[in-house]
Amino acid sequence: MAVVIRIDGTRRRLSLLCCSAAFWEMKMTLARLGLSVDQERLYRFLLRHPSGGLEQAGADLALKRVSVVAAELRAMGLLGPDLRPVAPTAAVHLLVQGRLERAWQDLAGLASVGDVLAELREEQRTGRRVHIVERLTDPAEFSRRVSTLLADAPGELAQVVALPRRAVGDNAEAAGFEPLSAYGPNSRTLLPAEAFDRSEELHQARVWHMQGHRHRVTTEPVRRLTVVNRQVAFVQAEPDDADAGVLQVRAAGIVAVIVATFDGMWDRALDVDDQPLSLIEHRVLDALTRHPTDAAAARALNISVRKLRTHIAAVMRHLHATTRFQAGLLARERGWL
Repeated sequence: MAVVIRIDGTRRRLSLLCCSAAFWEMKMTLARLGLSVDQERLYRFLLRHPSGGLEQAGADLALKRVSVVAAELRAMGLLGPDLRPVAPTAAVHLLVQGRLERAWQDLAGLASVGDVLAELREEQRTGRRVHIVERLTDPAEFSRRVSTLLADAPGELAQVVALPRRAVGDNAEAAGFEPLSAYGPNSRTLLPAEAFDRSEELHQARVWHMQGHRHRVTTEPVRRLTVVNRQVAFVQAEPDDADAGVLQVRAAGIVAVIVATFDGMWDRALDVDDQPLSLIEHRVLDALTRHPTDAAAARALNISVRKLRTHIAAVMRHLHATTRFQAGLLARERGWL
C-alpha cells in the first residue's frame, strides 16, 4: 500500500492508493457470495495445502466439524471427489452463479407484492376477504374484475377466447374489457382455428390486431382463459362446460404455470394476418373472377350484394389492398386464386 499526498492550491488531499491485490484479498471475504466462515476457512486452507487432508485441516483450524464442512463444500462444487479444491476462478464463478440465482428468487418473491396490493385493494373495495381461488358465475362480475385490475395497474391482458364469444351485457366477451387503450395495456388474444370459418369473428380480430391488440390463431385445443398482468388468472371452471363460470386464481405458482402455458401456445400460433382466407372469402374471390358484376357474383353465392361487398372489404383489409385490382394481384401472389 502506498500513501500519496497531493497538494491542489491551498487544499490538501490525502489519497490512499492500494497497489497490492493482496491488501484487498485480506479485507475481502467470501461471505457475500454465500460461504460461511468455516466453509471459507477450510477452502482457503486446502488452497494453500492441497495435499494436507481433512485431519490436518481440522487440527490446524481447530475445526471440529471439518467433515461436515467439507461435505458442504463438495455439494457446492468447490471440492472435488478427492477433496482437492477447484481453482479460484471456477470457485468464484460457481459462487457468483449461486448468488445470482438466489437474487432472482428474491426478486421473484418481491413480484408477489403486486398480488398482495391487488388483494388489499379488493378487500377495501368490497369489504370482504379475498380468496386465493374463487369461483365466479356472473359473466358481468368477471368482466368488471378484469377491467378493475387493468384500471388499477395497466399492464398486459392475455386471453384465450373460445368461439362463439360469450355475450357480456351488450358487448362481446373480449369487448367487455374495452376500451383497452384507455388502460394502456399490452393485449394478446388467442383464437381457435375455427375462427377461419367465422368471417365476422376473423374480421373483428383483424381490426383489433391493426389497432395494436395482437391476435393469433392456434390449432391447439382451447379453453376460456384470461390473465391480467401475469399475476391474476381467470380459467374456465369446468373443462366441458363454458357456461359454468370461471375460477379467479391468485396463487403465484399456479399463475406462473398458466402464463408459461399461454406463452408456449402464443409462440406456436400465427398472427391473424398470416392466416389463409376463410372459406366464404375464398368463394367471394373466386366468384369475382367468374362474374362480371357484384350482383351476378352475389347471386352465384346466394348472398346479398351488401354482404358480398362486406366480404370483399374484409379481403382487401386482410391483403392491405386499396383497390380490388391490387387485391386480386396480391391474392394471386399468395396462391389464393
